[in-house]
Amino acid sequence: MIKNIRTVINQIMESIAFAYEALRNNKVRTFLSTLGITIGIFCIIMVLTMVESLEKNVQASVESLGKDVIFIDKWPWDFGSDYKWWKYMNRPNPKLAELRTVKEKATLSDASTLVVTLGGSTVKYESNSAVGVNILGVSFDYDKVRSFDFFDGRYFTEGESKNGSMVAIIGYALAETLFPSVNPIDKEVTLKGRKFRIIGVTQKEGESLLGNSLDNNMIIPVQTVANYVRINSDRANAQIQVKAATGIPLEMMEDELRGIMRSTRKLKPGQEQNFALNKTTLIAEPLKAVFGVITFAGWIIGGFAMLVGGFGIANIMFVSVKERTNQIGIQKALGAKNYFILIEFLVEAIILCLVGGAIGILLVWGISYWVTNSIDFTISLSLGNILTGVTVSVVIGLISGFIPAWTASRLDPVIAIRAK
Repeated sequence: MIKNIRTVINQIMESIAFAYEALRNNKVRTFLSTLGITIGIFCIIMVLTMVESLEKNVQASVESLGKDVIFIDKWPWDFGSDYKWWKYMNRPNPKLAELRTVKEKATLSDASTLVVTLGGSTVKYESNSAVGVNILGVSFDYDKVRSFDFFDGRYFTEGESKNGSMVAIIGYALAETLFPSVNPIDKEVTLKGRKFRIIGVTQKEGESLLGNSLDNNMIIPVQTVANYVRINSDRANAQIQVKAATGIPLEMMEDELRGIMRSTRKLKPGQEQNFALNKTTLIAEPLKAVFGVITFAGWIIGGFAMLVGGFGIANIMFVSVKERTNQIGIQKALGAKNYFILIEFLVEAIILCLVGGAIGILLVWGISYWVTNSIDFTISLSLGNILTGVTVSVVIGLISGFIPAWTASRLDPVIAIRAK
């Protein structure tokens, strides 16, 4: 039994050696025949890698928003063709008084905060200025709801938050723009003619696909914003963010918050609510469907390339059988079994496809490496996608090479030896 296994292994190794020699002697033909496989594997693995990387980046962005957070807003996040923006626009913004009510009555939450966003602002420090800065007015518990780290400095004190002090926390990118060569802590910046003292700089987060990175934001107490901007005006985008207590299902807290907000706004039973309760799943779920469509399209495009490549491999294998008919006859006359010839040509077809697949995977890796190091977006070629590429290459090699290999293994040795 062991002897038979060793014999089979030896014959397979000899088949691989024969296949390698045949491919080495026909380099140009090998390259041309693998081109279709290279393009097909490149298309499939590039799409899979891009989708996987996009999903990871979206997931990271969603988690930074807070997967255990409910956002009380006037705008619902379930966008669609029937999105009634004209109706939602007339809804009132959440207010500080409503935040206090939520804090008093909510029993399932761990923390809650009011966040007012003022976009497109200009912040200055001496001769340096930054445009398009998002200004976030936040109540005291913001750091308990939205997770972030400090590069330098500290968070607001409760007194600074309640009194509307002229203090600010800036993002890492904003700090680099305004303070390229000095420490920003305790320096004063100008926003709309008002001076704010910098007390903290957030850790670099990088670009976010959902646009919720703090890198280019300036955070100030919401009471400070309320001193010169009417929070319920169209200029401000306000929302109450409520973080669920540990172990509390988000749906349960959502029901509680709905009751609190309907009561606070004195809505009658059956009356349509004039607020939205949003959660990150409303963003993540539709995107999964989009990623699924992109992945399917990648397989279709790559599949056509693989089909063309497979026909190319099969054609080259038929030519290879024709050229080596005499050699096959000699091998059979010397005792080579049919399965030995079959394995020899199958291995050759598989190696052809693996070479093409390896080139395609290397191209994906090279592009991923370049993009990751050129822009602030991480693309990673995972081991799973590499194995997918290798598996697809082997399968295409088996399918494309089987009929030529079968034909070669069934040749009559006498007729084959006489072939020219």
